[in-house]
Amino acid sequence: MSSLNSAPATPRLSVLHGLAAGRDFEGYLRRRAASGDPFAVGFPGFPPVLFTGTAEGARELFRLPVGLIEPPLPNPIEPMVGAASLILSTGARHRTDRAMVMPALHGARMRELGSVIREATLREIRGGTAGPWRLGTRIDSLAAARTITLRVILAAVFGAEVDREPEYGGVVEDFLASFSTPLLVAPVLRREMGGFGPWARFTAARARLEALLLADIAARRRTGPADGDLLDLLLAIRYDDGSALSDADLCEHLRTLLVAGHETTATTLTWALYHLHREPGLLARLLAELPDAGADPAELTGLPLLDAVCQETLRLHPPVPIVLRTVREPLRWHGVDLAAGATVGLAVGVLHHQPRTWPAPHLFHPDRFLDRKPTPFEFAPFGGGHRRCIGATLADYELRIVLATLLTEVGLSLEPPLRTGVRPRTVPRNLATAPDRAIHFTRTA
Repeated sequence: MSSLNSAPATPRLSVLHGLAAGRDFEGYLRRRAASGDPFAVGFPGFPPVLFTGTAEGARELFRLPVGLIEPPLPNPIEPMVGAASLILSTGARHRTDRAMVMPALHGARMRELGSVIREATLREIRGGTAGPWRLGTRIDSLAAARTITLRVILAAVFGAEVDREPEYGGVVEDFLASFSTPLLVAPVLRREMGGFGPWARFTAARARLEALLLADIAARRRTGPADGDLLDLLLAIRYDDGSALSDADLCEHLRTLLVAGHETTATTLTWALYHLHREPGLLARLLAELPDAGADPAELTGLPLLDAVCQETLRLHPPVPIVLRTVREPLRWHGVDLAAGATVGLAVGVLHHQPRTWPAPHLFHPDRFLDRKPTPFEFAPFGGGHRRCIGATLADYELRIVLATLLTEVGLSLEPPLRTGVRPRTVPRNLATAPDRAIHFTRTA
């Protein structure tokens, strides 16, 4: 095999490659992977990436020494999250920040959010984004899921005592919507044009969100710690030199938590509802299992079919479809000699469609997770290694509680064109991927 340095900096007609990826990102990566593994991808404005889609390549990627890798810059999502965010920070700063934030997203603290998650779901049913879910109500599942998961992450960040969704909901929605696919895949568009254009709309939306965050940061500094929420933990961070996070860095952390902490889970929930309502027999099996859980939402995590449904949804539709790393020093990876500064990555969707690991990989078949437990190099919906998504445990927990609550509280029917038609494509959308069209349900019970 040749080194990445000897490959073209970007493929020929790279603009067309970017357009193809924007139309069907996972399909594009699977087509590129058909030529062999690893495979090169390049889009205008970004360095070329050498991707793997195999368990062997994932193992090598996740086991690269901590000091030899870092997130790539420029990064497609940097305008959204900022360089200080946990997604893009490096070195001792990343380790310190991660260690401080981790307790709020795991263990007892996370389980305390169980009742918040269930109540956020019930509240959406009682008076959702388009009004109460009465019989016959038409429901945009992704919009509803975003409202639920935003309420949950707001409670995790600012505490559950005060409802922050009315204040933040529209601002976060505008922020996410303004970071369009062209801005994601074409950095050349990230420039001011006299106050007009997509970049101006995005920066204005980001400024509105930052104004809310700065006001909350200032208020918390005045009042002191609340109840150990994520904002308290971020304010308590101290580095070896005694310094703390600046307000600008706090904004980037909070922005990341708000958008990454709800958009990905909302997308996964939408796909789970879609697949379940295309397979009545599977849905009936799951509904029969759900009464086995008691009043404690935590008991839902032990239900095998519910767990399998959530895992299979993440296999078919990983909300963040790529994992990227830049190497700091020359090294050999997956049979290729890499130069310092080369960028390598894992195509998660390609990994999750390997026929040797996943027979009939295009089928939604949760029972495969009842039969065996895949390794973290075969199944990586949250990435892996020392930079695995810090919110993975909360996302898993939240997905199960919201899905179970919806299924036991209401009966839904998928709209006829979606019930039997071709599955929607997966397209990039801000921090995550999403269906390329709205997935609507009607309440039937």
